[in-house]
This record gives sequence, C-alpha cells and structure tokens, in this order.
Amino acid sequence: MIAHLRALFPPFDWHRVIVEPWSADPAISLWIVLMGFFVAAACGLVGNYLLLRRMALVGDAISHSILPGLVLAFLIFRHTNIWTAFAGALGAGFATVLLIEFIHKQSRVKADAAICIAFTVLFAAGVVLMSLLETKGSFHIDAECVLYGEIAFVPLEPPVVWGGIGLGPPSVLRMGGMLVLVLVLITAFYKELLVTSFDPGLSRSLGMNTGLWHYGLMGVLALVVVSAFEAVGAILAVAMLIVPAMFAAQLSNRLPVRLGLTIIHAAVSSLLGYHLSVWLQCSTAGAMVVAGAGLFTAAWVAGLWHTAALRLRSRNS
Repeated sequence: MIAHLRALFPPFDWHRVIVEPWSADPAISLWIVLMGFFVAAACGLVGNYLLLRRMALVGDAISHSILPGLVLAFLIFRHTNIWTAFAGALGAGFATVLLIEFIHKQSRVKADAAICIAFTVLFAAGVVLMSLLETKGSFHIDAECVLYGEIAFVPLEPPVVWGGIGLGPPSVLRMGGMLVLVLVLITAFYKELLVTSFDPGLSRSLGMNTGLWHYGLMGVLALVVVSAFEAVGAILAVAMLIVPAMFAAQLSNRLPVRLGLTIIHAAVSSLLGYHLSVWLQCSTAGAMVVAGAGLFTAAWVAGLWHTAALRLRSRNS
C-alpha cells in the first residue's frame, strides 16, 4: 500500500517546483497566486462573520444555487458572456438567501435544514434545466468548471488596457476590487458587524436593525461567492470561506487579530498551494485549499499542544 501511495507522488525537484515557475514566466505565476490570494482573503474575511453567526453552510447554499442562475441568465439573454452570467449567478445568490429565510421563518424547519433544502433543490433544478437545454443542443456548461473552476487559465485572459498600460486579467481585477470592497465595508461598519454578530440580543436592545445587517452581510456574501466562483468553482469557494476563518479562530479570540490572520493565511496558502500544484501537477485551486487546510491543521495541533502544556504546568505547580 505504501508503495502505491509513493507512486502517486512525483519526485520533488526544487528547481522545477520552486525556481522555474518564477524564472520561466513570472507573470503567469504572479497572476495565479494573486488571484488565489484575492479569493481566499475576500472569502475568509466574510467567513469570520459567518462563523460567529453559525452560518457557515450559507456559503455552500449560495455556491450551489449559482448553477440555475447561470441557466436562467442564458434563457433570458440568449447568450453567455461574463456579465449576463454574473447577473444570473448574483440573482440566484440573493434568491437563495431569501428562500432560506422564508423556509426557516414560515415553518418549523430549523435554519440548518432550511439551508440544506434550499441548496439541494436549487442545484438539482439547475442540473435539470441544464440537461434539457443540452439535449436541444442550445446550451453547454462544463460540469467540472462549475464544480472546481480553473484558476490556472486566469493568466490567459486578454488583459484590461487603460491608457495604453496593461492592468492585468479582468477576473483578477474584479476579484481584487471585491477584496477592496470587503475591506472598506468591514472598516466602515466594524462596530455594527461586531455587535450584531457576537450578541444579537444586545444589538436589538441598542435599537439596531439586526435584520438589515443580516441581509447586508448575506448580500456581500453573495457578491464574494459569485466573484470567486469564476476562478475556484462552487465547491472550493466554500472551502475558501471557512478554512482561513477557522485557522484564525484557532489562534485568537479577538476579531481584529482574526481578520489579520485571515489575510496572512490567504497569502501563505495561495503561494504554497501554487507550488504544490506544480509539484503534483494537479488542480491549482484544489492545491491551495489543501495547503490552507494544512495550515489549519498545524494551528489546531499547536493549540492542542499548548493546552496540554498549560494543564501539565498547572498540575506540577
């Protein structure tokens, strides 16, 4: 069995894995790593608030509801350029949030069950619609692209040119703009998000409209997931939402520190994941999530070791 496992992993060549990607064509490596950082950072920052509200599965629901949004956008506009696809996916994301709230508040179904109902039904509806249109030969979506995305194709996009200067691939610029938007919103409404996330009862007693802040956060979540979907697909976008935030939660209980650790995790996991994908010749987005999960595991083990050391020290004293 060990021999079979070893056969899966190619030999590690330092020059090919570490040096060559940055010496042969550094622009390609730069855009891939930068895109991974933007996705992981934007998703992770929003994910911190989802963890505080115990709503981690909402990102999963939105990411899966994107498929029927793409199909409906094609039915309405009869073409599949980036902006119609973005509009359809974004509309589906907002509709998912409203559907989850409706099911939860208008029935005896609990929040987690409402999330499962919403995303499974919407995703299944998208699969049925896609199959019907593919049967007629008028529509095709690559299922692997929907689920996994392909961040390695980002550098191949025609760059955005402004004033005769190439600014970079449009998807990277959109995701970078989304990260800036998330940072601005968190900075501007830090106190409101803090109170409504940690203590909804206190926020209501202070006269704050908790519903407004909830739907505002869900709206930003939908924007981030739809923007990340283009690069990392439906499944990996969920991992980017949760893994960086869980890494930060293992190391600190203070929200500002968690947000900073999330940014650091995004940078390190995107870089390590890129080189891991070069070594294993596998999906780049998947390798970035694996690298991020490895960082989380290291933080978790370190936390267990620290707790055990404190207990042993208290017993000895």
